[in-house]
Amino acid sequence: MSDFPSIGHVALTVNDLAVSRPWYRALIGAEPVLDEPTDGGFHHTVFSIGQTLIGLHQHPNPDPTAFSEVRTGLDHIAFGCPDRNALETWRDQLDELDITHGGIIDAHYGSGLSFRDPDGIALEFFAPPA
Repeated sequence: MSDFPSIGHVALTVNDLAVSRPWYRALIGAEPVLDEPTDGGFHHTVFSIGQTLIGLHQHPNPDPTAFSEVRTGLDHIAFGCPDRNALETWRDQLDELDITHGGIIDAHYGSGLSFRDPDGIALEFFAPPA
């Protein structure tokens, strides 16, 4: 058996691509690599982050129920940072983008900077302990 493969992509269902697309574009600092309707009846916008793709899906009849990390399913997505200094840089970038966040939280297992996208999906920048 070979090594377990890395995550190739993550797909998030959003309520309105007209809101989420520019928000993620500003956060990521890049244009989508794909932005088109699918044969499955939904539209997807895809961003490339390193070796991972982040897809935003908008379905014709989305369920407007708010995201909750305490509901069974996705808790959050964490973007890896090399160290706490990188978290401080991202904190400042979130401030410049006027994205509300919870500040950097330090724990014995690492440091995190949590925030939410326009649909309330929990996101985080995370760095290992020093």
